[in-house]
Amino acid sequence: MFIHRIHLLLLLMILPCLTIAAPPVQRIIALSPHVTELAYAAGLGSKMIAVSDHSDYPPQAQSLPKVANYKGIKIEKVLILKPDLVITWPDGNPPRELQKLQQMGVQTYPSQIHQLSDIADNIEALSQYADNPEIGLENARQFRQQLAALRQRYQHTRKVRFFYQLSEKPIITIARNSWPSEVFEFCGGENVFKESAAPYPQVSREQVLLAQPEVIFNSHHAIKNMDMWSDWSRIPAVRQHHVWTLHSDWLNRPTPRTIRAIKEICQYLDTARQNN
Repeated sequence: MFIHRIHLLLLLMILPCLTIAAPPVQRIIALSPHVTELAYAAGLGSKMIAVSDHSDYPPQAQSLPKVANYKGIKIEKVLILKPDLVITWPDGNPPRELQKLQQMGVQTYPSQIHQLSDIADNIEALSQYADNPEIGLENARQFRQQLAALRQRYQHTRKVRFFYQLSEKPIITIARNSWPSEVFEFCGGENVFKESAAPYPQVSREQVLLAQPEVIFNSHHAIKNMDMWSDWSRIPAVRQHHVWTLHSDWLNRPTPRTIRAIKEICQYLDTARQNN
C-alpha cells in the first residue's frame, strides 16, 4: 500500500510537466508569392493546398487554388480548405483580415523579411513544419554560403551611383532601408535617392537629372515605355547606355532566387565601372 501511494504521488508530480505533442501540420496555405516560394524552399511543397495570385514559382504552385490577391484574403475559401497552418505576409496582407483568421482559430506563421539574412532565417523557421526539416536547413545553409561568397568578392569595389525605377507614371523609386535597397548595395550600388524621407518616394525626371546616376535600373513588370529616358542624354546613365532591365521576380521577391538578382546587378555595376 505504501509503495502504491509513492507511485501515485510521483505520477501526480510528473503530470504537470508532461506536454501533449501538437498534431503534425499537413495542410498549408501561403498568402503571397514570395511566401509560397519560401515554403517550397523549406520542404513544404507536398503540404501546400492553396496560395495567392501570381504564385508562379516553383511551377507546381501554379495549379493550386488561389485564396489571396492585392485586394485581400478570401477568408471563406481559406476556412473551407481547413488549413493546419497559414503562412502570412504582415507587411502586405490586410491586418484586419489576418486578425480575423487568428480569431477563428487558424494557426498562422508571419513571414517578415526586411533584410537579406531574414530569407535564410525564414526558411529555417518554416522547416520545422516539414516531414524532412533537413531540406529547408540545407537550402538556408546554401543561401548563406552564396551570400558570404558574394559579399567577400564585392566588399571593396568602387561605389556606382544608381537610380532604380519602380514605376513610370508617376515615377517611383526606393529610399534607404526599403526592400530591395540592400540587394543593390551588396555589390557597391549607391542609391541617388537614399536620403529621401519616404520609403518609396515619387520623383520627377528633373530630379533624376540633377541626381546624375551612372546607372538606371527598371523592369518590364513596371515600365511600359522602355525608351522613356532615351532623349535625356545629360544623365550619365543614358549617355553611356547604362539603362538596364532587371528580372523583377528575382529582385522584388525576397526568396532564395534573390541570389540571382544580386549576381545580375553586380554584373551590370561591373560593366559601369569598366566603362568609366
